[in-house]
Amino acid sequence: MNVFSAFKAVLDEEIEALVEVGTLPAGTDPARVSVEPPRDPEHGDLTTNGAMVLAKPAGLKPRDLAESLAERLKQREFVQDVDIAGPGFINLRLSDDFWRARLVEILAAGESYGESTVGGGKPVNIEYVSANPTGPLHVGHARGAVVGDVLAALLDKAGYAVTREYYINDAGGQVDVLARSAYMRYREALDEDIGEIPEGLYPGDYLVPVGAAIAARDGDKWLTADEAEWLPDFRQFSVDAMMDLIREDLGVLNISHQVFSSERALVEAGGVDAVMETLENDGLIYVGTLEPPKGKLPDDWEERPQTLFRASDFGDDTDRPLKKSDGSWTYFASDLAYHEDKYKRGFPVLIDVWGADHGGYVKRVGAGVKALTDGEARIDVKLCQMVRLLEDGEPAKMSKRSGTFVTLRDLVQAVGKDVVRFIMLTRKNDAPLDFDLVKVREQSRDNPVFYVQYAHARTHSVARMAADAFPDGDFSIVALKGADLARLTDSDELALIKQLAAWPRTVEGAAEAHEPHRLAFYLYDLAAAFHALWSKARGEPGLRFVIAEDEELTRARMALVLAVRTVVASGLAVMGVTPVDELRE
Repeated sequence: MNVFSAFKAVLDEEIEALVEVGTLPAGTDPARVSVEPPRDPEHGDLTTNGAMVLAKPAGLKPRDLAESLAERLKQREFVQDVDIAGPGFINLRLSDDFWRARLVEILAAGESYGESTVGGGKPVNIEYVSANPTGPLHVGHARGAVVGDVLAALLDKAGYAVTREYYINDAGGQVDVLARSAYMRYREALDEDIGEIPEGLYPGDYLVPVGAAIAARDGDKWLTADEAEWLPDFRQFSVDAMMDLIREDLGVLNISHQVFSSERALVEAGGVDAVMETLENDGLIYVGTLEPPKGKLPDDWEERPQTLFRASDFGDDTDRPLKKSDGSWTYFASDLAYHEDKYKRGFPVLIDVWGADHGGYVKRVGAGVKALTDGEARIDVKLCQMVRLLEDGEPAKMSKRSGTFVTLRDLVQAVGKDVVRFIMLTRKNDAPLDFDLVKVREQSRDNPVFYVQYAHARTHSVARMAADAFPDGDFSIVALKGADLARLTDSDELALIKQLAAWPRTVEGAAEAHEPHRLAFYLYDLAAAFHALWSKARGEPGLRFVIAEDEELTRARMALVLAVRTVVASGLAVMGVTPVDELRE
């Protein structure tokens, strides 16, 4: 249960009741009424702006309407206290029994706790990673991969119908460069001394097996052939090989995509031509001359008539070129066709996860989507800022088998999949992230991976202590659902229950905002509250989770402990992180 959504429904019922008795006019719409946690927990458990929002249309004073609502809310089960604050905000405090009942709900749901129907099965397409198929993935790609993958899992949990997609940029000049680079390695595989890899080609050793595979397949067939003959074959073979490599790289992070879309296939099927014809028929393409960019004029700036899309009519800063000087379509033209294709496949919500270097591209794609879908599709672009690898605060000196960068696989091998996945979510995607290879191995609260994992492990430690203290006791989840939870009376125990009960709201809020980092923040705060309660019991033995002289109290506290385990495991599952049962301090 999302407690706040549940009480929003209660509030809506009371608003409707006030309409029926004439306090509020017919047709009163409670859509803008919210129920949220108060900024200061001392003010209660819930706060609503209902009176503030509805008073003016009804010709009432907010405080007068608040008093009418408050009187009705006081009659509700589990509402312990209702206060009116300021000009008309209503604060509610719920009974301790209400919060204790959430433990039973958590234990009954297990790791499915927090699942929601807020998404209503609405189709969502998330395109992420989509690195050029020219080599292995690097550390920067790892961040986008994790953000996209966890966002997909989060939306799944919130009830959306999610499709994970990878867009293969295999139609541009970079894949011709890849083919020529592979050709050098092909010649090398046939014992030719190729010397240094020429400037402008890809020098990485990852192309050595590609060249060797072609040599094994074709022998010296291509050695004396013209480039026009061998280029198409080498291009396709190399792209396929690089996509196999990329899938393997993603596999070490346990990431997979359901759909792989090819730019080349889209172009060759006439998709770009069709979209351009649609835009032209709609009067959205014209030939014109753009103003030079503001600031320093690029050396290659050429003022010339171009085929332009009226992007500025749809929120962009300027109109955008659709054709290159040689008459071929720009990458932007292909991108428009690709996004229209996603929409036509049944996705009204499109999420793209890109690197920060694509920031200047966001408005134009948004303008294109708006134009091509008559504003019916929603696109959200999540830009992932750079990741800075450090070792105890200094730039990391990891091996670079790619030749120029640290690969995703190097990073995972250094610290493990779970660490990479968790740390990539410890900052919002649009903020730079420092990934310290030393810090992520520390066993301290400054290492969020350890801190959260240790909370999960500590619940298992407590369970073992309870089993030792009561060898014949039943501390299974089924048994603990019948524990006397009224024995949980300490303010910190109740505060921890409230934090656990906030998980469904966290899931829904993070899903609706497309912000998976909220999960990592929530789990860290939950772990902190659990560890703090453990520490408090050191100074107050009566608060220990296991009380050898009182099995019933121990059972009640074990219900709380297992609820913590359940919610931590639920959160880590969405993040794709494996919870651990034991850690040594």
